[in-house]
Amino acid sequence: MEKILVLDFGGQYNQLIARRVREEHVYTEIRSYDRVTPREIGGAGYRGIILTGGPNSVYDPSSPRFDPGILELGIPILGICYGAQLLAFLCGGTVSAAENSSEYGKTRLFVKEHPLFRDVREESVCFMSHTDFISAAPEGFRVLATTGKCPCAALGDDSRKLYGVQFHPEVTHTEFGKEILQNFLFAICGLKGDWDAADHAGELIERYKTELSGKKVLLALSGGVDSSVAALLLYRAIGENLICVFVDHGLLRKGEGDFVEKTFRETFGVNLIRVNAGERFLKKLSGVTEPERKRKIIGEEFIRVFEEEARKLGHVHALAQGTIYPDVIESGKGASAVIKSHHNVGGLPDVVSFDEIVEPLRDLFKDEVRAVGTMLGLPGELVWRQPFPGPGLAVRIIGEITKEKVKTLQEADAVFREEIAKANIEKRPDQYFAVLTGTHTVGVMGDARTYGCVVSLRAVSTDDFMTAEWSRLPYEVLERASSRITNEIPGISRVVYDISSKPPATVEWE
Repeated sequence: MEKILVLDFGGQYNQLIARRVREEHVYTEIRSYDRVTPREIGGAGYRGIILTGGPNSVYDPSSPRFDPGILELGIPILGICYGAQLLAFLCGGTVSAAENSSEYGKTRLFVKEHPLFRDVREESVCFMSHTDFISAAPEGFRVLATTGKCPCAALGDDSRKLYGVQFHPEVTHTEFGKEILQNFLFAICGLKGDWDAADHAGELIERYKTELSGKKVLLALSGGVDSSVAALLLYRAIGENLICVFVDHGLLRKGEGDFVEKTFRETFGVNLIRVNAGERFLKKLSGVTEPERKRKIIGEEFIRVFEEEARKLGHVHALAQGTIYPDVIESGKGASAVIKSHHNVGGLPDVVSFDEIVEPLRDLFKDEVRAVGTMLGLPGELVWRQPFPGPGLAVRIIGEITKEKVKTLQEADAVFREEIAKANIEKRPDQYFAVLTGTHTVGVMGDARTYGCVVSLRAVSTDDFMTAEWSRLPYEVLERASSRITNEIPGISRVVYDISSKPPATVEWE
């Protein structure tokens, strides 16, 4: 299998680089720069290496550096931003502080004729983000591109197939970034691009038929994309030996719990145990207003409920989880700073005994998981469902959680989603939902004064959820949603629309 290695130096776009390569049907792995040796790389069959960006300066003795032995493996290398500077520095070039010549954002790029820039206009736009620059290329390298402030925006040594670009070809702001990456993969590394996530899933099914034969496997099914795809993939492999526990914490969207149960139990015949624990979770959340405490309480209680159900089953051989590749990376397995911890990563519950852990999706990105779900026959409503936080509506209700507030938000959210669905918008937002803000304002219903809740509607468009733009929904869609919410749902007197982008805001409110 053709493989590309992405060496992570702490750059914020490390996942995005890997995803862009995977989009070209080339399998990609992310490894921390300090957790893999030249010998391991040479023996793993990698056909190319990409060095990510990072926040450090290469001339700082404490900055992260790869083993120079990697340069002697004969594998083509592409350095990006810090990766380009580090490549130049270790090959004998000079990297200097930019002082007044730093660049950030969209920048005019001027390229020279070279296979790396095939089908790239001589002048185009790239995305820069640097405060250091390559002031002198190493011996054997030639400058391949410049900008107004950067005398070496790209460089290369064709004899050793070593290349670096100061800008970020992986972000959409770089006009010909896709072409540049394609040129590295196909023209320089000589790849074919024949990897496919759906084929990978078929191979996993055959593998688990053998490895899990006769074993009972337990999976916590949330109804989200990841756990749903993992459940159906394993069901195809081991059938009734898969036991799914669906913990309904009562904080799902309207009708979601019933839909999940019907899909897996009736449509596919999966062995499903549904635990309706809404009252239990509400009791634990009583009086709690701080967002992180809500998350911790819900996460802890989810584990307790799951453990209780697992004990009733007796000995189970394996625990299955819907861990996907970003979960592994974000939980500190790479060089990037830990963004958040994931309950899917980090070991087995202490109270319940399992012989092994099974994570069939741990090598896949979200878009690849969706492709596998489609191949397996999951309904589109599950495969393409929007991101939904694990704590559910608890983090879309500002302040204390009550049964009445959950019901109110479920109804408002359902109305908003219905109106967007009916509108046949050419390009729907990538995520849209309602938030119960915790604010009350005066209103008028009939001839009477009211004092009701304020609901905020949120819709964003994004390529990768690292950044997001608020969606310019048609006014008539917002008007219908607002009118229905205030007229059909008791206790709501006002509807507002959130026009904050990420950054500075986040997609979720809490």
